[in-house]
Amino acid sequence: MIYKTEYNSPLGKLTLASKDDKLIGLWINGQKHFFGNFNEETIENDDLEIFEKTKRWLDSYFDGNNPSLSRLDLYFHGSDFRLKVWDLLKEIPYGEVVTYGDIAKKISSNMSSQAVGGAVGHNPISIIVPCHRVVGFNGKLTGYAGSLENKVKLLKLEGVKIKDLKVIF
Repeated sequence: MIYKTEYNSPLGKLTLASKDDKLIGLWINGQKHFFGNFNEETIENDDLEIFEKTKRWLDSYFDGNNPSLSRLDLYFHGSDFRLKVWDLLKEIPYGEVVTYGDIAKKISSNMSSQAVGGAVGHNPISIIVPCHRVVGFNGKLTGYAGSLENKVKLLKLEGVKIKDLKVIF
């Protein structure tokens, strides 16, 4: 059984999903890969402790703070490759960006940036696992399942100098 709830954010409604008292998903409503590959029955439940913790984390984040990931119990379901990429996303410091190529090099000397991009785009716990901090070659702001407009908003919230990046729509 998967439980879900909603959170009103500056980006619009977010959907949170939980299973076995762990956060398994956070999506901006309408984003690509919404609810991912989860095929189980879902039930609305606003009273779970993991949802309360996640909402407090989001409140702090949207207030301009850098809350710790250790405050949340996260669970990822995916291929070994995707799990590796998502773990690397968690290491990107608040207010900084890395390229798809940077992540690819950490995995293997012959890893493709495009493969990394596919895994980043399927990150099931957006915002908290900061896929918005990944940019293209030479700082190009490309790709974000939750829209490039929202990627820019998140990066600005974190103090990233957007003028130093190239927005590609």
